[in-house]
Amino acid sequence: MGRKFDYLGDVEAFIAVVEHGSFTAGAVALSTTPSVLSRAITRLETRLGRQLLQRTTRRLGLTEAGRLYLEQARSAFTLLDDAEREVQGQEGELAGRVRLSVPTTYGHYRLPPLLARFARQYPRVQVELNITNRNVDLVAEGFDLAIRLGHLPDSGLVARKLEDAALLLIASPEYVRRAGTPQTLEELRQHVCLPFVMPRTGRLAPWVFRDGERDIDWLPSSSIEISDDVLGVVSLAEQSLGICQSYDFIVRERMERGRLVELLPQLRGRTRPFSVVYAPHRRQSAATRALIDLLTTSAISDEDSAGSMFS
Repeated sequence: MGRKFDYLGDVEAFIAVVEHGSFTAGAVALSTTPSVLSRAITRLETRLGRQLLQRTTRRLGLTEAGRLYLEQARSAFTLLDDAEREVQGQEGELAGRVRLSVPTTYGHYRLPPLLARFARQYPRVQVELNITNRNVDLVAEGFDLAIRLGHLPDSGLVARKLEDAALLLIASPEYVRRAGTPQTLEELRQHVCLPFVMPRTGRLAPWVFRDGERDIDWLPSSSIEISDDVLGVVSLAEQSLGICQSYDFIVRERMERGRLVELLPQLRGRTRPFSVVYAPHRRQSAATRALIDLLTTSAISDEDSAGSMFS
């Protein structure tokens, strides 16, 4: 009787090529050559009777069969990793890899101290961190987790809220000295606003306020519009180019140092949620579960946002 799983090396080659984006990069990761990986994937496709990769001179892409096979193959390799750790008695010393995608706001201002804590607790876990304002496709792009902003549509993903982040209006002291302080939304229209263009829609993101019990969505307009990186609005505001709306956790330190001041504080009160999301049908490794636990147990309410998470 022949070996039933003698093709696992070909599966590993397929996963490496997809995760690293090319035959060349996959070969470097596996200490082999691109031609060896190409032959391995051809053998795998022949065995399955389905094309897994769409090869062109410019890029590689997964076929629909390739997406399905990649997801199941990753799950199988995760099971093998978990089994090996349990047999070796290493449950208390997690190892493995977690791929995480986060927006720039969280990647620069919330996540670093949490990852530092995670690295101290689990030094053998490798974290691959992708910081982008693009909503990645978790399954197709091989991410275990993502942190996303806003009220999430019914995408089939599991979402666990991390916090409701408070928003506020800010400008530099120099801008206020030069242009004055708006006292109402009507007066705000006479000022230079720094709106952000939402990546998914190409439209300006409304600024949100609360007037007593009434929620207000207010659309800014300006000769300057910022796209791709929402942190750009804060950088421009700090250089006295205009007024922007941002999260309290981003601008708090700048305000404490006197580099930014809050405007229209009577209209504060609105928040936006941040959540960690993952695919429900994909078996999570022990390392992934540990990172989810750390993120969610460190989650804070808006009222606590100035303290416990980073104390």
